[in-house]
Amino acid sequence: MLELLPISLKEANAYVERYHRHHKPVVGHKFSIAAAVDGEIVGVAIVGRPVSRYLDDGWTLEVNRLCTNGYRNACSFLYSAAWRAARNLGYKKLITYILESESGTSLKAAGWKCVGKAGGERWTGKRRPEVDLYPAQFKLRFEVESGG
Repeated sequence: MLELLPISLKEANAYVERYHRHHKPVVGHKFSIAAAVDGEIVGVAIVGRPVSRYLDDGWTLEVNRLCTNGYRNACSFLYSAAWRAARNLGYKKLITYILESESGTSLKAAGWKCVGKAGGERWTGKRRPEVDLYPAQFKLRFEVESGG
């Protein structure tokens, strides 16, 4: 049975470093949580400010990383728990992004809604990295909000 645990950013980032398919650890967060079975961590969620400055309104947080070892229902468990925690801290909306090639089944199971495509395939502008930091494809933005 899945159990919710607090986890430090350092520990959550170590888990992301080990298990995430295409993203690296993050620099900061508001909070991180872990899903565990019999004391063994099977997934983590790292929640922070929205990456997009246009969405950083003081009432919105973003699940910047969600990573599991594939344990059944761990993703939807973590998305639901992240929303409960954010809402209890006074936030009105929680967002996240997935690759267009991903189904979003865990997000839908947790009650999140897809609000459409977001971003481009690659970073543009002067500060773009020399090498892609993630797969070059469009993202889908999912949201959950109070009253919604």
